[in-house]
Amino acid sequence: MQPVLNGMVFIVDDDVSVREALAWLLRSRRLPSEAFESAEAFEAMLARPGSDLGRQPACLMLDVRLPGLSGLALFDRMLERGLVDRLPVIFLTGHADVPTAVDAVKRGAFDFCEKPFSDNALVDRIEQALAQSASVLEASAHRERLQALLGELTERERDVMGLVVEGLPNKLIADQLDISVRTVEVHRARVFDKMEVKSAVELANLLRQM
Repeated sequence: MQPVLNGMVFIVDDDVSVREALAWLLRSRRLPSEAFESAEAFEAMLARPGSDLGRQPACLMLDVRLPGLSGLALFDRMLERGLVDRLPVIFLTGHADVPTAVDAVKRGAFDFCEKPFSDNALVDRIEQALAQSASVLEASAHRERLQALLGELTERERDVMGLVVEGLPNKLIADQLDISVRTVEVHRARVFDKMEVKSAVELANLLRQM
């Protein structure tokens, strides 16, 4: 798998040797990273104005055991904020923490990696996590664009669109809305133009992506 362009790997571990080893490994695979010694420092970055989170693919390498706010506590906060889809979490664990990490995966973590880790296997999972993040961000951007397109429709165009998607012909739409068939045709054409589609089937498929 090729590295995801513009992806960022965040590392949160209180052991400086682990942070440096991971950063070196990622540099060797041309993956940028940013390291933090505590969960609190990482949260402060997330809260910083202008944070790139949500604008580029990213994943988080998170130690289960951290002084202060634990890795699990940070993960719970991320779950509450709905961040773990666009910022997949890979836990770094010692042998004793494997059952805890397995439980975290069941609750939404991307994976866990037991120390000492296999470089190749770890990078593979990081790249897969970045690919997931990219996919989630792309889908979110697509939904936002659809919302923007819908926002351009007038109330009457929305009425016509709803009936078009139901499969009603222009004559029945005209009867239901008490307007002329010609007016329906005009509104229908405008809906297709604004929603950037060429058919009712294409329009229906587009709206199902909302």
